[in-house]
This record gives sequence, structure tokens and C-alpha cells, in this order.
Amino acid sequence: MKHKMDTITTGTYYNEDCISGAKKHIKSNSIDLIITDPPYGINGDKLHQHYNRNEAFVVEGYVEVPASEYGEFSLNWIKEAERILKPGGSIYIVSGYTNLHHILSALWQTTLEEINHIIWKYNFGVYTRKKYVSSHYHILYYQKPGKERTFNLESRFGLTEKDANDGSLNYQDREDVWVINREYKPGEIKNKNELPTALLVKMMQYSSNENDLVCDMFLGGFSTAKVAIGLNRQAIGFELSPSIFTTKLKEMERIEPGYLLPTLRNPEIEEKTNQGTSWTEEDKKNVKIRFDQLITSGKTKQNAIKILGEEFGRGRWSLEKVLKDQDIQPMAKKQAKRGK
Repeated sequence: MKHKMDTITTGTYYNEDCISGAKKHIKSNSIDLIITDPPYGINGDKLHQHYNRNEAFVVEGYVEVPASEYGEFSLNWIKEAERILKPGGSIYIVSGYTNLHHILSALWQTTLEEINHIIWKYNFGVYTRKKYVSSHYHILYYQKPGKERTFNLESRFGLTEKDANDGSLNYQDREDVWVINREYKPGEIKNKNELPTALLVKMMQYSSNENDLVCDMFLGGFSTAKVAIGLNRQAIGFELSPSIFTTKLKEMERIEPGYLLPTLRNPEIEEKTNQGTSWTEEDKKNVKIRFDQLITSGKTKQNAIKILGEEFGRGRWSLEKVLKDQDIQPMAKKQAKRGK
């Protein structure tokens, strides 16, 4: 079978199997980030029987993997993903629960290291009468060891940004349960299962930078590639179905690089004069003295840390760690008891 390869202004895409294709076309240690949504091995070609959806707008040719082959299939493509990732590169794998054990087993047979097991909660799960409604997917977030991993801590929310209840927006955004609705595109040509833009943007903002090379082993509706180009990343990937590949490639030719950048919020980042610099023993001693003074004067721990941040030019988490390491907490607890 002759396979098609297209290099256009918005990336390089191969109409072939990702396992053999990656071996032929992608060098080892060359990919910054992989985001992929492999076939689920649950008769994905019949998904329309479970969802209220007009299949007239769904491209024919979805390629499913037989359940009996899913374990070997998972190991083979994940081994290739491990090979092509740069040291310090990240991979996000979206999976349902049916064959999750095969994917986890494959990951355990590599050098890839687990960072998070994320739960993606979406809207409109599969309706059932005799069991709980399934309305989530798993996102396995792993890294290839060897170099420092890209994780842009304040790419979406600054560490000091608060919600109306004084809760940390950064903390909330980085919790490992994500509530992001699926996208429904009535009247638009689509693949059987496409990841929403908001989900992909979030992963790419945290785990890549502009001009990084983002790979999708199973392009499907080319959602990952579209978002990568929209965020000024480079895109590469594989799609086995000729009909889906041809249809979606036409859409990619019309994608404008950077089109998503104006939609991103600007995080409010509070620059600290000493942020990122090493602590000296004298600095630690002075923080202890000043913290004790603030607590003794009646300040709460939260207010004391805020004042310390302004005076020492340090972030909250850095100060919290120093306080914990020096076991200063008893003073704060003692003062709290006095206030009762």
C-alpha cells in the first residue's frame, strides 16, 4: 500500500500507521511534546449507537483496533513514542477505562515516568439505567527522563491570582480533575471522537513553548495539530484512514498559524526581586526572626507570609518551604491558641 505524506505550512502529516511510520520518519529524541488519543478498542466505529448524533457529518473510515490485539498494539506505539520524545519531553495519553490497563502496562515497560494521572470530566456521558453514567476519560501525563521537563507554572494564572472567595486560581487550574465540555459541531465535518480545543490548549500551555514540535500519533480529526499551529507550535503526526486524512488535510491548509493566541488570557504574574535565587543561611535566619515578630504582633500566618514576600522578594511557596524546613510552625500554632 502506498502511503501519502504532506508537508504544508501547518506541519508534516503521514497517511500511515504510526508505529512503522515513526520508525521511518521521526528521529530519536526529536519531539518536545506528544498529545494523543488512541483508538479505544471498544468498537469505536459504532459510537453513534450510544450518542445522539447525526452521522451524516462524520467522516467514514474510522480504524478501530481489535480488543484481542490491544495490549500488543499499545506496547508497540508507546515504545515508539518513548523513542522519539526528547529527554525532558512530555506525553499525554487520553484513554477510556476499558483498555486503560493495557496502556498502563505498556507505560510500565518503558523508561517513561508518571507525572500525573488526570481525570477529564466531560458533559453528556453514555446514558445507562442499571449502572452509573460514564462521563470521564483518563489522561496519563508522563515524561521522558534525562533533562528538566517543561512545565510553565504561570502560563495560565499567576500564583497570586485569586477568585471571589480568595481561592488560588493557579491551584484550581492545576488540580488533577479537569471539567471541560466536549465540543459539538452541528453541521460540520468531524471525526468519530475529537478532543476539545480547551483541553488541548491547557496541555500545550503548561507543557510546551512556541516553536516546539508537537506530535500526535493518531491524528484523527487533526484537533491536536490545529491547536499546535494555533499556538505557534510545529505539528507532526500520523493518520491511517485515507478518507479522514484527505478530508482533514484540506482543513489544515486553511489554518492560520497563531490564530489561538489572541484568545488566551494574560496571567497576572507578580515578579519577585529574589525569585529563583538560592537561599543563604543568613536569609533563612532573618526570615525566621521576622516571621516570629509578625506572629507575635498578632498577624495571621497568611498575612505574615504575604508581608515576608514583599520584604524578602520571595514567592509564597518558597517561603512556605523555608518555614516548614525550619520548623517555625509551632510559634504560629501557639499564637493561634492564645487567640481562642
